[in-house]
Order: sequence, then structure tokens, then C-alpha cells
Amino acid sequence: MQTTNVQAMDKFELYLDEMIEKIQTCQKERGLKSCSNCELYLNCVLRSDYVKAVYNSMSKGDTGGFEF
Repeated sequence: MQTTNVQAMDKFELYLDEMIEKIQTCQKERGLKSCSNCELYLNCVLRSDYVKAVYNSMSKGDTGGFEF
């Protein structure tokens, strides 16, 4: 039996990893290194979903009272 130090990822972390890949792919396709340089920055659904994924990953889905 092989042992590893990899911790099991919860659904929030798995979704965040998916969103990171999608964001990076979008940035690469547009030739950008950051979403902030994109013309769709304020109205981008992908970016909005990514921000929600980051928040949910940190709060584990709990709402309200989250402190950075």
C-alpha cells in the first residue's frame, strides 16, 4: 500500500481548481496575464463564478461572517 501526503480535496476545492483552469485558459486565449486587463472585466460571468468559487473554497459554503 502506497502512502501519500495528499489531503483529500473537498468539493469546493475541486470546483475552484476547475475554475482556475477555465480562467487561465480564457486569459491565455485573450493574450492576457490578468482579468483586470480584459474589456469584459466588470461583466464577465466566468470571472464572477471564479470569485464565488474562491469565496466558497475559503468559507466551505458557509455564508456571512467570513473574515479574511
